[in-house]
Order: sequence, then structure tokens, then C-alpha cells
Amino acid sequence: MNLKLKTIANFVKSTDTVIDTCCDHAYLAIYLKENNMCKEVFASDISEQALNGAIENIKNKGLKIKTFLSDGFKDIYEKSIDTAIIAGVGTSTALSIVASAPKNIQHYIISSNNNYEELRTKMYEIGYFIQEEFVVEENDKFYPIMRFERVYQRETKYTLMYGKSNNKNYYRYLLQKEEEVYSKLPKKDFITKFKHSGKVAYLQKLI
Repeated sequence: MNLKLKTIANFVKSTDTVIDTCCDHAYLAIYLKENNMCKEVFASDISEQALNGAIENIKNKGLKIKTFLSDGFKDIYEKSIDTAIIAGVGTSTALSIVASAPKNIQHYIISSNNNYEELRTKMYEIGYFIQEEFVVEENDKFYPIMRFERVYQRETKYTLMYGKSNNKNYYRYLLQKEEEVYSKLPKKDFITKFKHSGKVAYLQKLI
């Protein structure tokens, strides 16, 4: 199992009853079950082909993991689940899964493929706050992973933009991108340059 999935697994608590909503081949659910990392784990996927592969992998491991063929939570009625993992999809898909979730889901572990500021902001607006964030670097790409709970955490515009990881390589990467944007701004656009200089200064402090 790759580093990203292992990191997601480490965000799970022993008291959680978990569903991996985009389980693909169920590697994560199998890992959680084999290592007794949570109270119980379930697996689901929107793709019947992917879910059939997951079921076969679970069977080959001799494990008992209940699976669901479902678009988000639309066909999941297991009320004991309190923690949802959403990984390997974009932010719009992740947020649509959250929007369809029942009230018993209290914790989300999300690893989106894009639009991290939007993800943090939307979750913040609906009352889910980042308790942990870690950035994994694999194959020259960065993957922010976040655990959201209904435990208030104050955020600023910058923490919503850039997160609360301790990965300095990630912040160096973001700083380089922001500096490139800043260098291309028209010299006469003082207001935009001033606002953007705040982003650059913030990232510089993190590294």
C-alpha cells in the first residue's frame, strides 16, 4: 500500500467506525481491518467493477468487511458509521458526498485531488473544522490529507488557503508558485500586488 493510503489510515482513531466511500480495490479498508486500527470498517464505491474487485480482495484476505455499491451515501444505511474517508476524487465530488451524508457522520478524512482552499472553506462554513492536516509527497506531487470534526478551530484566510501542514517542501512549492504570479503582475496594479505580497510573506514565514 502506498504512502498516501498509509497516512490516511494513520488519521483513523481506534474508536472510529469507518466507511471508505471511494474504496476502489479496498486496500485501505483491508489495511485498517488487518491492523485493528478502528472499531469497524465498511467499504463502498460508485463503480460496480471496482467494488467487485474490492470484494474479491477482501475474500482473498479471509476478512469480513461489508461493502456497498453506492453513489456517496445514497445507498448506505449503516447507522453505526461515524467516520467517512473520501480519497482519490476532486473537491467537488468530495463535497457532494459530504452533502449527502447522514447526521451520524461526525468525522471526515479527506484527501482531495484539487482545490484545497475550496475544500477547507466549504467544510469550515458547514461546521467541520480541521483537527489534523498532513501533506504527503509522492512521485513529485503533493497530497494534503485532512481530518475534519465538529470541534471548533479558528481559521484565517491564509490557513484556509494553504492549510496547517508542517511540510516545508510543500510550502516552498506554494511559495514558488505565488512568487511567479507576483512577478507577472503589472507594476501599476498596486492593490493586487499589495494583496499578493501578503501571501508571499505568509508562506515565507512557514519555511
